[in-house]
Amino acid sequence: MALANDPRHVASLMLSWNSLELVSITTLQTLWAGYGKICGLTVRATTAEAAEHLSQLCGVDTGAVGSTYPLILKLISPPKQKLDHDNPTQNEGHLRKILSYEVEQYFYTEVVPLLGDDIAVAKCLSSTRNMKGKEGEAELEGLTATIMVDLRPKYPIAGEKRGVLNHTQVHGALEWLASFHRRSWDLNLLQNGLDPYVLPPIEEYLRRQDPEKTPGSSLWLNGGYTYLATRRTEFASLQADNSEWSFAFGSPLTPDSQAPVADEIASFLTPWGESRLVESYIHGDVKSENLFTSTEGNKVAFFDFQYVGLGLGVCDLAKLFTCSVPLELLTDHPEPLPDQLEMCEPEARLLKRYQTRLLRGREPAFYEWETFKFHWETALADWCRFQASWGFWGNTEWLEARVHSILNDHEWRKRLHHELKFRDFNK
Repeated sequence: MALANDPRHVASLMLSWNSLELVSITTLQTLWAGYGKICGLTVRATTAEAAEHLSQLCGVDTGAVGSTYPLILKLISPPKQKLDHDNPTQNEGHLRKILSYEVEQYFYTEVVPLLGDDIAVAKCLSSTRNMKGKEGEAELEGLTATIMVDLRPKYPIAGEKRGVLNHTQVHGALEWLASFHRRSWDLNLLQNGLDPYVLPPIEEYLRRQDPEKTPGSSLWLNGGYTYLATRRTEFASLQADNSEWSFAFGSPLTPDSQAPVADEIASFLTPWGESRLVESYIHGDVKSENLFTSTEGNKVAFFDFQYVGLGLGVCDLAKLFTCSVPLELLTDHPEPLPDQLEMCEPEARLLKRYQTRLLRGREPAFYEWETFKFHWETALADWCRFQASWGFWGNTEWLEARVHSILNDHEWRKRLHHELKFRDFNK
């Protein structure tokens, strides 16, 4: 293995930038399709300043020279792929991954320092994003490597893959999401407009091929990885299979509409910028597998920010509720559930709990319930479209019943049509 791809060598180089030395390294996870590794590090401070800095970063009592600390290295060294420049859609999955790791590194290096200490997220020690002029720069060129704080000492309980959280953990996750979404409102997300955000993979690839255009260099314009602009192939397959969902999402929103309802939903959820102030940063891949909790379960820390970007916070809730929340927290209707299901009291209770925390310090009118509920149901329908074209998992019966009810609600359809006209008028 070339030294530039060796996690031990990479870690040692990057630690030296902060007067730290590597004590041990353990591979925790190999990334999908051989795109890299996540490693656990034990490091030692070689100066008093390094010990003080790392103690503050880790949130522990100030250490001394020789103190050791647990850190995480995320090293991206993707397999080489020959891109088909004439038909980049053949490489969409690869492009999505490469861009997602760039986005994640930007998040840890540029956004996390702005979030404050109240939101549990790993703080970044060093990254190849900020390595200009540092030892080993030439060796590390082309790699995406980030060293960050290890969350596990404070949050020792790992969420399980496709696991269901207990009631306490669900409430902890809602608290974290509400705090993250609310805090991002304060970060002046649009101070440079929408141009710096990374476009959907194919669009961003084409933008980067044009020397007269400036590439996206921050977070995703559309947070998440399920939105329609990047799932056209799967949706085309859904439309061709003549299933109930191909009709439900492929039919027009209104009798005089040309576009399928799925496109209208996707258009509504695409960031509006200054004309919709309740947009925030969203995590983009909220599930039990991407969080740790305290021993009691009431404190939660999320990780895996490859799909962080702009959006409506309820889009994070749609995946969480479907994939990781116990069914009894969503409905009190006896099983089997009916084909159509309106919002039940348990679902409303969870949503209002989140909304109350989201609006902490703001007037209720900033994001009143009816608008919030409409956004939620639109996000839920979009998430169902993805699952219908990709494969259902989680609280499938609940999701399908809820979205049948939403798509058959004439008032919801009327409002979606009205909101899109309003947006177009204000462009």
